[in-house]
Amino acid sequence: MRDPILVIMAAGMGSRYGGLKQMDPIGPCGEVILHYSIYDAMRAGFKRVIFLIKHEIEKDFRSIVGDPVAKHMEVRYAFQQLDTLPEGFTVPEGRTKPWGTGHAVLCCRDLIDAPFCVINADDYYGPSAFKSAYDFLTHVTDDEKKRYMMVGYLLKNTVTLNGHVSRGLCEVSEDGYLQKVTETTHIISCCDGVLTTDDEQTYTKIPENTFVSMNMWGFTPSLLDTLSVEFPAFLSSAARENPLKAEFFLPSVVSAMLARDEATVQVLPSLDKWYGVTYRQDKPDVMLAITEMTNLGQYPRPLWP
Repeated sequence: MRDPILVIMAAGMGSRYGGLKQMDPIGPCGEVILHYSIYDAMRAGFKRVIFLIKHEIEKDFRSIVGDPVAKHMEVRYAFQQLDTLPEGFTVPEGRTKPWGTGHAVLCCRDLIDAPFCVINADDYYGPSAFKSAYDFLTHVTDDEKKRYMMVGYLLKNTVTLNGHVSRGLCEVSEDGYLQKVTETTHIISCCDGVLTTDDEQTYTKIPENTFVSMNMWGFTPSLLDTLSVEFPAFLSSAARENPLKAEFFLPSVVSAMLARDEATVQVLPSLDKWYGVTYRQDKPDVMLAITEMTNLGQYPRPLWP
């Protein structure tokens, strides 16, 4: 079995952030938040990384993000474009929104030949998450079912005070396996706790220790076969019903596989605090946290010599 691969979804344009946050300096020497995830992954044992980006940002992304990493790890690039579609399908008129995380992973298919870990480009996950993921992926094999994993974070550790966030709320069995993920798109943190709403008028409280998905998944290559089947089905149904905004969510595909009893997903718990730059107002807090961790010796200065 080849060494596990780190797949990083960095094609989003940061509409709520107001810019290309995956290339915005965060660290004390100009590092981007993604660099810290890669550094933690490298320390855990990962040797290969695939950046999933758009052609429009390739030149700047390579210079700012990829080239420093390429001195230490094997780096490959894949591209998520709206017109990367199965034969017989075309982009709906007026569509500008990416097709979602399931499509993003599918765009990496030709580069994946081993178990792989998928993460977002704009989230800080913490060192323990990558160690758990690497240890799982170096030993996993499919048998009568597909054997996957997800790093689960406590909801209270993944919210921001600067606006609403989207999270996959997880139902986890007593023996630590994922049963269901519910994509919840409007979660806020306030003095009353963590709340969610469908209409921004009626709010429901969510237990703060609920496990959530931060899109840190581990898969065997078998997932790619499922995505290849499910994506055309999505385009034939949901995308036609909502052509401008429908998204092919990776957690939704996984949930459907669980419902069909085709796969298991072991939840690897993390007690680390999430840091992210969903909004531009998040940036000072993330910069302060990274600087403090650097001062404590968790990261070198500069990160990439």
